Order: sequence, then C-alpha cells, then structure tokens
Amino acid sequence: MSNVSKLFARRQQRVRTGLRNNSGGRPRLSVFRSGLHIYVQIIDDAAGATLASASTIEKDVKSGLKTTANIEAAKKVGKLIAERAAAKGIKEVAFDRGGYKYHGRVKALADAAREGGLSF
Repeated sequence: MSNVSKLFARRQQRVRTGLRNNSGGRPRLSVFRSGLHIYVQIIDDAAGATLASASTIEKDVKSGLKTTANIEAAKKVGKLIAERAAAKGIKEVAFDRGGYKYHGRVKALADAAREGGLSF
C-alpha cells in the first residue's frame, strides 16, 4: 500500500469514526468519487443495508451531460439521491465524505442534496 493510500485510509477512518459517534442513529450518505464517475449511497449501518443509491453511470443521469466527471454531474446525482431519499421517507442523514476533501464535486453533490430536501 502506498503512502498516499495509507493517508487516505486514515482520513476515511477518522471521518467514519466521527460519524459513528455523532450520527444519532441517522442513515449515512456515503460518497465515492472516481476519475470518471461519482457514486452516492444512503446506508443504514445498524441493518447493514443500502436504502437508496445514485450514480453517474445511470442512463437518466448520463443523458444531457458532456462528461460524468464534473461538478454539473455531481449536482445531478445530488438532486437524484435527495428525490430517492424523499420517496423512502428519509429526511436526515449523516454526510460521509470518505477521505475526500469537502470541495469540488463532493461539495456540489452535498449542496444539491440539501437543495433537494436532505438535511445533514
């Protein structure tokens, strides 16, 4: 494991530990971003189940986008996950940014999810 991935894993663990201690039983909104796509899931850690998910690989999200690896794509995924959460009756989540900085695509996704009605 390279030094960069070790540091990323430490940041990721630090974020998740803080969530576990302060989430208050809310489901976790987990973000994964790759070079080409962005994925988001709402996870119930107590049951170990995914309640809702969205990503840029879905055809309805991909359509109309120039690329799936930019802020516009992240905003579209954020709005979609907020809609799917509302359909399942989920209003409050704990935001798990993983080891990523709250910046760029991750921030755009979070802001769009908040605009869509999610609270975190």
